[in-house]
Amino acid sequence: MNSILVLLLVGLVAGFLSGMVGIGGGIIIVPVLVYFLHYTQHQAQGTTLFMFLLPIGILGVVNYYKAGYVEFKTAFIIGSTFVIGSYLGSKLAISIDQKTVKQIFGVIIVVLGIKMIFWK
Repeated sequence: MNSILVLLLVGLVAGFLSGMVGIGGGIIIVPVLVYFLHYTQHQAQGTTLFMFLLPIGILGVVNYYKAGYVEFKTAFIIGSTFVIGSYLGSKLAISIDQKTVKQIFGVIIVVLGIKMIFWK
């Protein structure tokens, strides 16, 4: 049950950040699945790609699925709140100045990059 709450929260946050600064899938969801829910990198990437299946990733998902790296339940749970977060994030981004949005994006990229380099 606790992992479902994490999945719902990551979908909401990733959707929010996607709507706000145009990031979410690979930058937010993949690291959460790997570092907090202990997915392999392949599982995290395949699952995240499945979440985007219809709009952008169908051919990539087929490859990950054939290799056994797609967690359907996880992708559906995250996707259900990603939509809401995206809407809320876009509303906020529109209401603040462009420089602030760029700074938020930069900080998120740097912090996540440092974590990916130094966190095992």
